[in-house]
Amino acid sequence: MQNDDTLVTLDDVATLAGVSRMTVSRVLNNRGGASQETQRRIREAASQLNYRPNAMARSLKSRRSQTVGVMVPDISNPFFPEIFRGAESIAQAHGYTLILSNVVESADREVEVLEKLLAQQVDGIIWCSARMPGDALAESLRTARQVVLVNRTTDPELARSVTVDYGLGARLAVEHLTQIGVRRVGIVAGPDWSYGARERLSGVTDALADCGVAAGRILHCDPTIDGGRMAAASMLADDRSIDGLICYNDLTAIGATQACRNLRIGVPDDLALLGFDDIDMAQLVTPTITSLGVERYEIGRAAMTLLLKLIEGRPAEDKIVLHPKLAVRGSTLRTAAQ
Repeated sequence: MQNDDTLVTLDDVATLAGVSRMTVSRVLNNRGGASQETQRRIREAASQLNYRPNAMARSLKSRRSQTVGVMVPDISNPFFPEIFRGAESIAQAHGYTLILSNVVESADREVEVLEKLLAQQVDGIIWCSARMPGDALAESLRTARQVVLVNRTTDPELARSVTVDYGLGARLAVEHLTQIGVRRVGIVAGPDWSYGARERLSGVTDALADCGVAAGRILHCDPTIDGGRMAAASMLADDRSIDGLICYNDLTAIGATQACRNLRIGVPDDLALLGFDDIDMAQLVTPTITSLGVERYEIGRAAMTLLLKLIEGRPAEDKIVLHPKLAVRGSTLRTAAQ
């Protein structure tokens, strides 16, 4: 048995198994070229010596590290772990390991994490909901290898994208509210520096105008339960004519229901509200939250599949667009207008 501090090499395995170094390399890399008995001896020798392949040497030879960085703005937001799981399912099947980094809603932190991932020679990056301004994002992408953006688009020469059709989602939301008789809609719009928030807000305001629905106040807030609660409380205290709320995500929608409860506004009878993302928590509160959702697991799978095409030099789409679906629940289940 080798000492734990001793680096076990292919030569050590070859000596113990009584074969050549080349034969050991072929067998341990599943390239055949040896009898069943020889393969057994080699694998037993490798196990006995606790041999581990030299990943650094292998990556230098292949020019790939078999690792991919995944950047998310807030790991505590239930929207992102499912994306990671979906990406991981594809990564594992292709021999890749994911490195998860939480950038805590900070554009500065994104720069720091990106530099560290590049220093680790990751083969590519899945960058979820990038918070950087457009020019800064483009500049950072010029230094990267292969990148897929989630919930963000840019010049496809710099990065490819997996996005959600928020325009369609906004129209589904507004049409649903009009069907149940809502006449004046307030918007809890999320952070004003978020690309995704701006996309959702643009879609909602366009849909409201097209459907002839009056728009109430628009308030930006942190994408959290507390952010939604404070924004909704301020909005509804100033304008009790609002009878519908469209919230940036389900967390802000949950916060908005708390504000309504504190103001003694009944949901959905006095005010109907809905959110985006359809996280599991939307079904665990009272009332349950009507939400526009997309399969987050599939977002991750699509992003990793697209990234692998880029890494391997295969033809790849500039952008993959997924379509949201409306899940109607308690926060809007009231009698439709006659």
